[in-house]
Amino acid sequence: MSLSLPPCPNSIKSIQHFLKTAVEHESRDPVITYWCRLAALQNGMSLDKSSKESLAVLLPLMDWLEATKKGQTSNDAIVNEVVASAHIENHAMKLFLWADKEDRASHFNKNVVKAFYTSGILFDVLSVFGELSPENEHYKKYAKVKAAYIHNCLKNGETPIPGPLDGGDEPGEELSGGPATPGVTSSDPTVPYPPNQQQPGFQQPTPPAVQPYSNPVPQMPGGGGLPPPQAGAPPPVPPTQQFDSMNIQPVVPSVPASGSGAVKLSVEQVSKAQKYCKYAISALDYEDMNTAILNLNKALHLCQTGQDMQ
Repeated sequence: MSLSLPPCPNSIKSIQHFLKTAVEHESRDPVITYWCRLAALQNGMSLDKSSKESLAVLLPLMDWLEATKKGQTSNDAIVNEVVASAHIENHAMKLFLWADKEDRASHFNKNVVKAFYTSGILFDVLSVFGELSPENEHYKKYAKVKAAYIHNCLKNGETPIPGPLDGGDEPGEELSGGPATPGVTSSDPTVPYPPNQQQPGFQQPTPPAVQPYSNPVPQMPGGGGLPPPQAGAPPPVPPTQQFDSMNIQPVVPSVPASGSGAVKLSVEQVSKAQKYCKYAISALDYEDMNTAILNLNKALHLCQTGQDMQ
């Protein structure tokens, strides 16, 4: 179902970056499109849900979300919050890892800028499911800082410095919620898929059985009887890679022999081990062996000892 919206008025102009990202993914990843538009609706309603100009954007957006959800009842990434958050987080991390790899190899171009920036927007979209974890908050800020920095360097004819920036832990002002991707116009190509990244048929790991995410579309005043999203929805399990220095090296842990007795893990620890494995798989998609080894070692250490690697 296609969606045509009028230009956003100034009162909700900041939702344009969600809408642009939704359009860019519409043909290849409808799940990303759905949740970007839901994030746009929720943010737009918090800014202006009464003016005629705002409602001209928000009401058609709500109708589209309702129709899409009704037509996608068999799509777990639409109706199940655990699957949805994992899908979005995984896509954000794939873009982030690809852009970071290109950045460290001094391959600076508009595609790297856009991949970093879109990754940051997708981490923003994860706020639909609850407060971001500290790790995701850091990824979001780092991605937006690098997008702004590389864009400005290219614009000014300067050569960017690869890797982390000194004191660059906070997003640039122009990227802290502005409507447009830096240096990218509506005629620019869509967000690049990193090499070997699977297209819309990509299958997420099967999550534990949970109740479907019920009626996430917000309610408009005087509109249809759509209830607001449940406030108690659990946030996605935080990723486990740390980018404090953005210099990841594999660490080989010292673990007891497998015959020393099984360790009973809590549900939270099992979920964390699954996350380590998922990010190892993502790293292998880009032939990043160091990151893959690091995360596999973390998963192994946790399963064998019941403790995180230090």
